[in-house]
Amino acid sequence: MKLNATVEAVTAAIRQRSQLTRSAYLERLALAAQRKPGAERLGCANVAHAFAALPANDKLRVVAERAPNIGIVTAYNDMLSAHAPLQDYPALIKIEARRLGATAQVAGGVPAMCDGVTQGTPGMELSLFSRDVIAMATAVSLSHDVFDAVLMLGVCDKIVPGLLIGALHFGHLPTVFVPAGPMTSGLSNNEKSRVREQAAQGLLGRPELLAAESAAYHGAGTCTFYGTANSNQMLLEAMGLHVPGTAFINPGAELRDELTREAVRTVLRGQRLIAARPPQGDQAPMGGSAAHEMASVGAACSPIGEMVDERCIVNAMVALLATGGSTNHLIHWVAVARAAGIVIDWNDFAALSEVVPLLTRVYPNGSADVNQFQTAGGPGFVIRELLDAGFMHAEVLTVRAGGLREYTGIPAGRGEGGLEWTAVGKSRDDSVVRPVSAPFSASGGLKLLQGNLGRSVIKVSAVPDECHVIEAPCRVFDSQEALQQAFTADELNRDVVCVVRWQGPQANGMPELHKLTPPLAVLQGRGFKVALVTDGRMSGASGKVPAAIHVSPEAAEGGPLARVRDGDRIRLDATAGTLQVLLSESEWAAREPAPMPDTLRQANAVGMGRELFAGMRRNALTAEAGACSWL
Repeated sequence: MKLNATVEAVTAAIRQRSQLTRSAYLERLALAAQRKPGAERLGCANVAHAFAALPANDKLRVVAERAPNIGIVTAYNDMLSAHAPLQDYPALIKIEARRLGATAQVAGGVPAMCDGVTQGTPGMELSLFSRDVIAMATAVSLSHDVFDAVLMLGVCDKIVPGLLIGALHFGHLPTVFVPAGPMTSGLSNNEKSRVREQAAQGLLGRPELLAAESAAYHGAGTCTFYGTANSNQMLLEAMGLHVPGTAFINPGAELRDELTREAVRTVLRGQRLIAARPPQGDQAPMGGSAAHEMASVGAACSPIGEMVDERCIVNAMVALLATGGSTNHLIHWVAVARAAGIVIDWNDFAALSEVVPLLTRVYPNGSADVNQFQTAGGPGFVIRELLDAGFMHAEVLTVRAGGLREYTGIPAGRGEGGLEWTAVGKSRDDSVVRPVSAPFSASGGLKLLQGNLGRSVIKVSAVPDECHVIEAPCRVFDSQEALQQAFTADELNRDVVCVVRWQGPQANGMPELHKLTPPLAVLQGRGFKVALVTDGRMSGASGKVPAAIHVSPEAAEGGPLARVRDGDRIRLDATAGTLQVLLSESEWAAREPAPMPDTLRQANAVGMGRELFAGMRRNALTAEAGACSWL
């Protein structure tokens, strides 16, 4: 199938824009790849320290026999439901590695926090920057530099982007991501939302609300709505960084362990690629056709830095748009791309969104959960449809020899052990997934908004058509708590655009404002025209209330939101792609930006460990530049 013209043009623009940074990145990879293995390269004392605790047979393999050594970076903790299943993965991985004549070591652990626990609390202000902490912890884990391949164990919101950024800084290593899967279905997401809205109105008490929440979040595995965590898994499938079809198999399923063993087998196939490298000398850095030539030397798992090129990044963007995925990835995948020397921006997302069809309806973009999505066809169905229609690059490197087409199959166990994949076939539920020939929408679920209030994004896939354009007087808030108080005091029972500022990366670490969803949904349900405009984030579960988020530049940088005053009339037009305060140019230009209140700045800087993140807040780039604190 011929590649869609817009997809081709966006990819070409990214390639051109990234030429210098990508070339420099690939040069670093080439230098790292041509070195001897760690056990030969390091001094004797270094080697002794690295392998002192290994069982004798493993020590013999890795030191004397030069067997491949897999580094395991894990986000395990038993507080996060999605990561609790990872407890037993290292033992399983080591057994499979030994069976194949290799060794494996837990290189290190990375922190993993749950936004569901910290929503609306001071701890949430550490959330976004935890991504960069995870990337740095990944680098520390791999800095011992004795590994020939890596398995990354992680699932949730900031964890996967952080692991991926860290992995790309060791891009000479074959790397496979290993998830744990979603929890089984509990209380439906629609019912959960209904209970939350009732509680916001005071119609239900804490015991009833807690009972509903506990019925929704009830066991091991990822939350079942299509938020950031599950969007992560969809994007990793589209990038070819998983064993195909791994994303949404439940923890505890018999297939789950076999998929993890297959990840070991997959990453070890990359060792032939390492061994087959010719001397680099004056040769150009490997990439493009050279990388494909290397992949043909019997290897299924290329170094991750070669796999994640501009085509791979575009495939991830397309998959996000086609599934109505999390708005958080308009920040995270910008940062991921930069880690691989690739420069993308919101214009690229906007251009792709104009042509990429919306193929799924999964909560909050519908009523189904990810288990129903998997049953209906899951990532395999979506990827096949996008490939067949020319919306994804098929000729890309993946961790498998068969390329991206392998990701259109459904895995199953074989009776004698091992795995096999079968064709996904037709959608098993066209209320959940549909073909490109009959999409839910002809365009993707995300839009770029521009105007005199700056640049921002909006997730429109779950917003009713009649709410795509909102024009109303605004009410300005300096915190999400202030908005909640105004709602409780019945001060917002009217058409209103709620502006919540001082929520960007430099102001307070850019927390999600998901706690605002229930009160705003209640106002919308009462028949009022309601919208949110903020330089903060919304959860991957943001839904039916139109929200212009990630407004850049942020108010703390003197951005336009700092000029807005109560009563200003604001127009949010998701159809035209505009976000405007309706004042004359001269009046708007004459406005002095309000300074961030000292009391607020001081409150954001103290307590719950926020003092330790002062340097990150100070150095953070804009949301559109990935909110990176390391560039």
